Amino acid sequence: MADSEAVTTQRSTVEDWTRALAESHGSPGGGAGTGVMLAIAASLTSMVAGYTEPGAAQHGELKALHARAHSLREAALRLADDDASASAAFGAAFRLEPGPQREEAIHRASIEAAKASAVLGERAIDAIDDLGWLASNGNPALISDVVVAFGALRAAVTGARTNVSFDLAQLTAAGATLEQIREQHPVLWATVERFNAALDRIDDLTGGIDHRAAPTDASSLG
Repeated sequence: MADSEAVTTQRSTVEDWTRALAESHGSPGGGAGTGVMLAIAASLTSMVAGYTEPGAAQHGELKALHARAHSLREAALRLADDDASASAAFGAAFRLEPGPQREEAIHRASIEAAKASAVLGERAIDAIDDLGWLASNGNPALISDVVVAFGALRAAVTGARTNVSFDLAQLTAAGATLEQIREQHPVLWATVERFNAALDRIDDLTGGIDHRAAPTDASSLG
């Protein structure tokens, strides 16, 4: 596909999309990659759920989990494209000539980019409980897929956390101090810590099942 800007997760092959990601133009960039990682986590969650035979009391819960994972996969890809658009606006703002118009454009683009990443991160957090449920109740033959899904989910949360923090910090280029940014955007600022806590939770859940997924690991021998 010659026009890399026309590449989206909705109408491109994996080859097309990753080729565009590899180019030096930033759209798609790391934020869009975060959305794709979330879609991978959701896809694996859906797959494991589909292979799981629920007990009588778990049928409804598993059905709802499966539906959420299916919906999240679609939403994550749309959010990846939204982030790519926000990234393009972000880059355009920094290419403007110095002056009030540039500062205003940077401020607006930074906030929109941070919001796009925050939405992705919140959707990723919502998926933690479902993967945790599958870690305990899913088909044990697919426990390695659960760990891979957790890895993709961790990458999504890490990307969202880092991008929100970085985008907020870019407001300093428009003349704001970090203290002013925290006071003016308290919800986005607090989101970074929320994502940090989510990463710790993912690590705890993954650590609790890694011995089942990777029994030949040397650390499990002795």
